[in-house]
Amino acid sequence: MPTYAYACKDCGHAFDIVQAFSDSSLSECPECQGALRKKFNSVGVVFKGSGFYRTDSRDSKGSTVSAAPSAPASAPAPAAAAAAS
Repeated sequence: MPTYAYACKDCGHAFDIVQAFSDSSLSECPECQGALRKKFNSVGVVFKGSGFYRTDSRDSKGSTVSAAPSAPASAPAPAAAAAAS
């Protein structure tokens, strides 16, 4: 279950509380019964390892890596040669 941060608009009391996604937001300060506001922080997700950066699929020169051609353009494909016979 996620932890949410709240702060009172009236007295400034700040606290964290663990709530389920289905629970409604708190609206009353436990200290002064004033109005609460939910504080939003940056998301704590960090992607580590290869495959997450644009430069991971590049070679050392900075150009994109391409696959080797399967057959020369002048030679007929094996299926086309068998169908012509």
